[in-house]
Amino acid sequence: MAPNTTPSSGNASPTASVLDMPLVSPVHPTAARRPTDAITVQGENTIYTDEYITSKFHNRGADVVTQEGGRYVIKPTVTPFEFRTQRKVPRTGLMLIGMGGNNGTTLVATILANRHNIAWHTKSTIQQPNYIGSLLRASTIRLGLDATGRDVYAPLSDLLPMVHPNDLVLGGWDISGLPLDAAMKRAAVLEWDLQRQVAPYMKQLGAPLPSIYYPDYIAANQEERADNVIPGTDKGAHLEQIRKDIRDFKAANNLDQVIVFWTANTERYSEIIPGVNDTAEAILASIKHSHEEVAPSTVFAVASILEGAPFINGAPQNTFVPGVVELAEQHKSFIGGDDLKSGQTKLKSVLAEFLVNAGIKPLSIASYNHLGNNDGHNLSSQRQFRSKEISKSSVVDDMVAANHLLYKTKAEVEAQQGGSTGKNDKDLKGEHPDHVVVIKYVPAVGDSKRAIDEYYSEIMGGGRSTINIFNECEDSLLATPLILDLTILAELLTRINYRELSDVADGEFKPLYPVLSLLSYMLKAPLVKPGTDVVNSLSRQRNALETFLKACIGLEGSSDLLLETRIW
Repeated sequence: MAPNTTPSSGNASPTASVLDMPLVSPVHPTAARRPTDAITVQGENTIYTDEYITSKFHNRGADVVTQEGGRYVIKPTVTPFEFRTQRKVPRTGLMLIGMGGNNGTTLVATILANRHNIAWHTKSTIQQPNYIGSLLRASTIRLGLDATGRDVYAPLSDLLPMVHPNDLVLGGWDISGLPLDAAMKRAAVLEWDLQRQVAPYMKQLGAPLPSIYYPDYIAANQEERADNVIPGTDKGAHLEQIRKDIRDFKAANNLDQVIVFWTANTERYSEIIPGVNDTAEAILASIKHSHEEVAPSTVFAVASILEGAPFINGAPQNTFVPGVVELAEQHKSFIGGDDLKSGQTKLKSVLAEFLVNAGIKPLSIASYNHLGNNDGHNLSSQRQFRSKEISKSSVVDDMVAANHLLYKTKAEVEAQQGGSTGKNDKDLKGEHPDHVVVIKYVPAVGDSKRAIDEYYSEIMGGGRSTINIFNECEDSLLATPLILDLTILAELLTRINYRELSDVADGEFKPLYPVLSLLSYMLKAPLVKPGTDVVNSLSRQRNALETFLKACIGLEGSSDLLLETRIW
């Protein structure tokens, strides 16, 4: 791919005639530029310098001892921390794996449309470019009350200095060598008038870099697209080529930071084999010897880790085998994933939480969806579908496990069965709703995915309640804002260091743990620190992110108590 250029502020396409000049509209609020110091905290916990925002934060928790007879003894805990955030936003590049696919071309075109403020005709109106669907760019956060007692809300992206999506320098890889303007047309996601106007800018970016293609990992129906691949079968050589691509892209565009993002085809699951991919040493040796259980996405992840570039996995396969996580720990290089949570699964995490928290017991959740884009084509293969099925099926686990009044624990199930049978997931998780996921490929509907969910629940007195939901969504237009959020947050988290103030022996600031579980809100199967519980509850994920960002400016969490409205 030709080196990118510094984002232009002009509106005319490079080869356009007067008649082809893009429409210009007011900048949408979600794309507007705001000052990086829009929010300033005046308090004893926050210090601003030209270089850093330094804040003190007290992490309040509780140690709980469960006693016989259903009694609990709770000891509140308080741990003081200090966070330090670099204020300067670095020049950042985004390298997409699968750049020529539906998500890749949609993201590139969306950024270009916003960067050049290109509006376009639809059947009924003129449409502004925007970043609707982005948590950071299109949602707000409650800051407190004004002098009249009214709530004050600000854009979430104002809390800390963040990269503006328009400023991302774009590049990446794809197994298809189709130039990006033609790839956008092939994807058929965007309105024709937008494609027409943004195509010259897409053409300037050229074709994606050659990517890695191991036929065993994606569906056989993808072979005809694989005309742009790194030659040979030497995975060690592939690793070195990807590392070189990252270095070259960074140097050619004078970048301070590069984020690498997998938005390519879903791969089959890799088998976890001792001595092959269970340790950092083993995974490096397996790549060197081209072991068959090293996936393309794992090669990209390892290359990114070794180059110090945060790597995000936007697909459901197990890219982050234990050896990759250990390697990230060793290099203190950031990783995050898995699988974008855009439509049906996000809704499921909300509705299941609502039912369980309302004291209603879901007995079964049946999910069916069909789509006709290339993602659906690839998922028509059973091994690739299995990766997606796994990521979608675990989304209600933590909500169910949190309510032992409705669902028997693992120990109770085993006692009822006279011991562990080890035959199915219910024996491993405790009592659990029946959960079925079906995905079908229907070419006619293209990128417009249709999803049907049935929630069948027990209510009082043995009664039953059924909720059916039909959800139609344009898949890539929901996924693209999530890619932006994950990219921007990953970059921000590289600029945040912390130290525990109670630890007098080690007062140095250090980076966050490499597995970026703060990205969970955007992900179906969130990757977390080994040995810790996965949180799928959407409200808890949002609250965790909001609380952390507030902590970095010296604010204590997010309280909906509104005590001032409850007292005289």
